[in-house]
Amino acid sequence: MKRALVAAMLCGLVGCARSHVADPMQPVEYDPLQNVNRKIFWFNDKVDGWALEPVARGWDKIAPDRVQQSISNFFQNLRFPIVATNDLLQGKVVASASDVGRFGVNTTVGVLGFFDPASRWGLVKHDEDFGQTLGVWGVPPGPYLVLPLFGPSNFRDAGGLGVDSVASITPWFVDWWILAVAQMTDVVNERSLVLEQVKNAKEASFDYYVFVRNAYIQHRAAQVADRAPSAQPGENELYYPDTPEETRP
Repeated sequence: MKRALVAAMLCGLVGCARSHVADPMQPVEYDPLQNVNRKIFWFNDKVDGWALEPVARGWDKIAPDRVQQSISNFFQNLRFPIVATNDLLQGKVVASASDVGRFGVNTTVGVLGFFDPASRWGLVKHDEDFGQTLGVWGVPPGPYLVLPLFGPSNFRDAGGLGVDSVASITPWFVDWWILAVAQMTDVVNERSLVLEQVKNAKEASFDYYVFVRNAYIQHRAAQVADRAPSAQPGENELYYPDTPEETRP
Protein backbone atom coordinates (compact mmCIF):
# COMPACT_ATOMS: atom_id res chain seq x y z
CA MET A 1 0.00 0.00 0.00
CA LYS A 2 2.81 2.40 0.76
CA ARG A 3 3.16 4.25 -2.54
CA ALA A 4 -0.57 4.54 -2.95
CA LEU A 5 -1.06 5.71 0.61
CA VAL A 6 1.79 8.20 0.37
CA ALA A 7 0.26 9.51 -2.86
CA ALA A 8 -3.05 9.86 -1.08
CA MET A 9 -1.33 11.45 1.90
CA LEU A 10 0.46 13.88 -0.37
CA CYS A 11 -2.82 14.74 -2.04
CA GLY A 12 -4.05 15.56 1.43
CA LEU A 13 -0.93 17.59 2.06
CA VAL A 14 -1.42 19.46 -1.22
CA GLY A 15 -4.04 17.72 0.35
CA CYS A 16 -16.06 1.79 14.69
CA ALA A 17 -19.15 3.49 13.45
CA ARG A 18 -21.22 1.55 10.91
CA SER A 19 -20.23 2.31 7.34
CA HIS A 20 -23.05 3.47 5.03
CA VAL A 21 -22.15 1.14 2.15
CA ALA A 22 -25.04 -0.33 0.20
CA ASP A 23 -22.85 -2.16 -2.33
CA PRO A 24 -19.36 -3.19 -1.07
CA MET A 25 -18.05 -3.06 -4.64
CA GLN A 26 -19.03 0.62 -4.86
CA PRO A 27 -18.27 2.19 -1.46
CA VAL A 28 -20.28 5.26 -0.54
CA GLU A 29 -18.41 8.38 0.58
CA TYR A 30 -19.29 8.55 4.29
CA ASP A 31 -18.00 11.93 5.41
CA PRO A 32 -19.99 13.33 8.36
CA LEU A 33 -16.90 15.27 9.55
CA GLN A 34 -16.52 17.11 6.26
CA ASN A 35 -16.44 20.61 7.77
CA VAL A 36 -13.51 19.73 10.01
CA ASN A 37 -11.87 17.55 7.36
CA ARG A 38 -11.88 20.38 4.83
CA LYS A 39 -10.12 22.71 7.27
CA ILE A 40 -7.39 20.12 7.92
CA PHE A 41 -7.16 19.42 4.19
CA TRP A 42 -6.65 23.16 3.58
CA PHE A 43 -3.89 23.23 6.22
CA ASN A 44 -2.17 20.20 4.67
CA ASP A 45 -2.42 21.81 1.25
CA LYS A 46 -0.64 24.93 2.49
CA VAL A 47 2.11 22.89 4.15
CA ASP A 48 2.72 21.11 0.88
CA GLY A 49 2.60 24.24 -1.25
CA TRP A 50 4.91 26.23 0.98
CA ALA A 51 7.36 23.55 2.09
CA LEU A 52 7.12 20.01 0.75
CA GLU A 53 6.50 20.55 -2.96
CA PRO A 54 9.32 23.12 -3.44
CA VAL A 55 11.81 20.79 -1.73
CA ALA A 56 10.54 17.83 -3.77
CA ARG A 57 10.90 19.79 -7.01
CA GLY A 58 14.45 20.73 -6.07
CA TRP A 59 15.22 17.08 -5.32
CA ASP A 60 13.62 16.04 -8.61
CA LYS A 61 15.94 18.37 -10.52
CA ILE A 62 19.14 16.98 -9.04
CA ALA A 63 18.24 13.30 -8.55
CA PRO A 64 17.86 11.01 -11.59
CA ASP A 65 14.70 8.93 -11.79
CA ARG A 66 16.66 5.75 -11.04
CA VAL A 67 18.02 7.27 -7.84
CA GLN A 68 14.54 8.30 -6.72
CA GLN A 69 13.18 4.82 -7.48
CA SER A 70 16.06 3.14 -5.64
CA ILE A 71 15.41 5.24 -2.54
CA SER A 72 11.72 4.34 -2.76
CA ASN A 73 12.68 0.66 -3.06
CA PHE A 74 14.87 0.94 0.04
CA PHE A 75 12.11 2.31 2.23
CA GLN A 76 9.53 -0.12 0.86
CA ASN A 77 11.91 -2.96 1.72
CA LEU A 78 12.04 -1.74 5.33
CA ARG A 79 8.26 -2.23 5.57
CA PHE A 80 8.75 -6.00 5.29
CA PRO A 81 7.83 -6.79 8.93
CA ILE A 82 4.58 -4.82 8.66
CA VAL A 83 3.59 -6.39 5.34
CA ALA A 84 4.55 -9.97 6.25
CA THR A 85 2.87 -9.77 9.67
CA ASN A 86 -0.38 -8.48 8.19
CA ASP A 87 -0.23 -11.15 5.49
CA LEU A 88 -0.27 -13.75 8.27
CA LEU A 89 -2.99 -11.97 10.22
CA GLN A 90 -5.13 -12.10 7.09
CA GLY A 91 -4.41 -15.80 6.58
CA LYS A 92 -2.24 -15.22 3.51
CA VAL A 93 0.56 -17.65 4.33
CA VAL A 94 1.89 -17.91 0.77
CA ALA A 95 1.95 -14.13 0.40
CA SER A 96 3.80 -13.79 3.71
CA ALA A 97 6.40 -16.34 2.57
CA SER A 98 6.79 -14.40 -0.68
CA ASP A 99 7.40 -11.17 1.22
CA VAL A 100 9.95 -12.85 3.49
CA GLY A 101 11.70 -14.12 0.37
CA ARG A 102 11.57 -10.68 -1.22
CA PHE A 103 13.18 -9.11 1.83
CA GLY A 104 15.98 -11.66 1.84
CA VAL A 105 16.70 -11.32 -1.88
CA ASN A 106 16.43 -7.54 -2.07
CA THR A 107 18.44 -6.97 1.12
CA THR A 108 21.32 -9.12 -0.15
CA VAL A 109 21.35 -9.28 -3.95
CA GLY A 110 19.46 -5.99 -4.16
CA VAL A 111 22.05 -4.17 -2.01
CA LEU A 112 20.07 -3.35 1.15
CA GLY A 113 16.86 -3.04 -0.85
CA PHE A 114 17.92 -0.26 -3.21
CA PHE A 115 17.23 -2.61 -6.12
CA ASP A 116 14.39 -5.05 -6.68
CA PRO A 117 15.68 -8.30 -8.23
CA ALA A 118 12.99 -10.22 -6.31
CA SER A 119 10.29 -8.98 -8.70
CA ARG A 120 12.27 -10.28 -11.68
CA TRP A 121 12.58 -13.61 -9.90
CA GLY A 122 8.83 -13.94 -9.57
CA LEU A 123 8.45 -13.00 -5.90
CA VAL A 124 5.28 -10.91 -5.91
CA LYS A 125 5.27 -7.65 -3.95
CA HIS A 126 2.33 -7.16 -1.59
CA ASP A 127 1.18 -4.08 0.27
CA GLU A 128 -0.63 -4.83 3.52
CA ASP A 129 -1.23 -2.94 6.75
CA PHE A 130 -3.30 -3.38 9.89
CA GLY A 131 -6.10 -1.18 8.58
CA GLN A 132 -6.54 -3.67 5.73
CA THR A 133 -6.33 -6.56 8.17
CA LEU A 134 -9.17 -5.12 10.24
CA GLY A 135 -11.17 -4.65 7.05
CA VAL A 136 -10.57 -8.27 5.98
CA TRP A 137 -11.97 -9.40 9.34
CA GLY A 138 -15.10 -7.32 8.90
CA VAL A 139 -14.32 -4.09 10.76
CA PRO A 140 -16.03 -1.24 8.86
CA PRO A 141 -13.94 1.81 7.91
CA GLY A 142 -16.13 4.29 9.74
CA PRO A 143 -16.22 7.96 8.78
CA TYR A 144 -13.70 9.46 6.40
CA LEU A 145 -10.99 11.34 8.27
CA VAL A 146 -8.26 13.77 7.23
CA LEU A 147 -5.28 13.67 9.57
CA PRO A 148 -2.99 16.69 10.01
CA LEU A 149 0.08 16.15 7.80
CA PHE A 150 -0.77 12.47 7.24
CA GLY A 151 -3.72 13.23 4.97
CA PRO A 152 -6.62 10.90 3.99
CA SER A 153 -7.66 8.14 6.38
CA ASN A 154 -10.67 6.80 8.27
CA PHE A 155 -11.30 5.69 11.84
CA ARG A 156 -10.22 2.11 11.15
CA ASP A 157 -7.06 2.97 9.22
CA ALA A 158 -6.02 5.68 11.68
CA GLY A 159 -6.12 3.12 14.50
CA GLY A 160 -4.13 0.69 12.38
CA LEU A 161 -1.24 3.15 12.08
CA GLY A 162 -0.38 2.66 15.75
CA VAL A 163 -0.30 -1.13 15.44
CA ASP A 164 1.86 -0.97 12.33
CA SER A 165 4.33 1.32 14.09
CA VAL A 166 4.81 -1.40 16.72
CA ALA A 167 5.37 -4.02 14.00
CA SER A 168 8.11 -1.92 12.42
CA ILE A 169 11.58 -3.11 13.39
CA THR A 170 13.54 0.10 12.82
CA PRO A 171 12.50 2.01 15.99
CA TRP A 172 13.98 -0.80 18.10
CA PHE A 173 17.57 -0.22 16.99
CA VAL A 174 17.67 3.21 15.30
CA ASP A 175 17.74 6.52 17.19
CA TRP A 176 14.62 8.67 16.88
CA TRP A 177 16.42 11.55 15.18
CA ILE A 178 17.80 9.23 12.49
CA LEU A 179 14.30 7.87 11.96
CA ALA A 180 12.94 11.40 11.66
CA VAL A 181 15.51 12.32 9.00
CA ALA A 182 14.88 9.05 7.17
CA GLN A 183 11.12 9.57 7.26
CA MET A 184 11.42 13.08 5.88
CA THR A 185 13.74 11.81 3.14
CA ASP A 186 11.20 9.16 2.25
CA VAL A 187 8.32 11.67 2.14
CA VAL A 188 10.26 14.15 -0.01
CA ASN A 189 11.36 11.40 -2.37
CA GLU A 190 7.84 9.97 -2.71
CA ARG A 191 6.49 13.47 -3.32
CA SER A 192 9.01 13.95 -6.11
CA LEU A 193 7.74 10.77 -7.78
CA VAL A 194 4.17 12.11 -8.06
CA LEU A 195 4.78 15.79 -8.81
CA GLU A 196 3.03 15.84 -12.17
CA GLN A 197 0.29 13.40 -11.14
CA VAL A 198 -0.72 15.59 -8.21
CA LYS A 199 -0.50 18.75 -10.32
CA ASN A 200 -2.68 17.23 -13.06
CA ALA A 201 -5.20 15.90 -10.53
CA LYS A 202 -5.57 19.33 -8.93
CA GLU A 203 -6.03 21.02 -12.30
CA ALA A 204 -8.55 18.45 -13.54
CA SER A 205 -10.65 18.30 -10.37
CA PHE A 206 -13.66 20.53 -9.87
CA ASP A 207 -13.32 19.89 -6.11
CA TYR A 208 -9.92 18.48 -5.22
CA TYR A 209 -11.03 17.55 -1.70
CA VAL A 210 -13.79 15.36 -3.14
CA PHE A 211 -11.39 13.83 -5.68
CA VAL A 212 -8.93 12.81 -2.98
CA ARG A 213 -11.63 11.56 -0.62
CA ASN A 214 -13.37 9.42 -3.22
CA ALA A 215 -10.11 8.07 -4.59
CA TYR A 216 -8.91 7.10 -1.12
CA ILE A 217 -12.17 5.42 -0.12
CA GLN A 218 -12.36 3.40 -3.34
CA HIS A 219 -8.69 2.49 -3.24
CA ARG A 220 -8.82 1.24 0.35
CA ALA A 221 -11.99 -0.74 -0.31
CA ALA A 222 -10.24 -2.35 -3.27
CA GLN A 223 -7.17 -3.21 -1.19
CA VAL A 224 -9.27 -4.87 1.51
CA ALA A 225 -11.10 -6.91 -1.15
CA ASP A 226 -7.88 -7.67 -3.08
CA ARG A 227 -9.29 -6.27 -6.27
CA ALA A 228 -8.53 -3.42 -8.64
CA PRO A 229 -10.86 -0.43 -8.24
CA SER A 230 -12.45 1.44 -11.10
CA ALA A 231 -10.59 4.73 -11.39
CA GLN A 232 -11.60 8.27 -12.14
CA PRO A 233 -9.52 10.12 -14.74
CA GLY A 234 -6.12 10.82 -13.26
CA GLU A 235 -6.37 8.28 -10.44
CA ASN A 236 -4.43 5.55 -12.25
CA GLU A 237 -1.20 7.54 -12.39
CA LEU A 238 -1.68 8.71 -8.81
CA TYR A 239 -2.46 5.33 -7.27
CA TYR A 240 -0.74 2.86 -9.61
CA PRO A 241 2.59 4.48 -10.59
CA ASP A 242 4.41 1.11 -10.66
CA THR A 243 1.74 -0.80 -12.58
CA PRO A 244 1.98 -1.25 -16.38
CA GLU A 245 -0.69 0.84 -18.09
CA GLU A 246 -2.27 -2.12 -19.86
CA THR A 247 -2.95 -3.86 -16.54
CA ARG A 248 -4.42 -0.87 -14.72
CA PRO A 249 -8.18 -0.70 -14.07
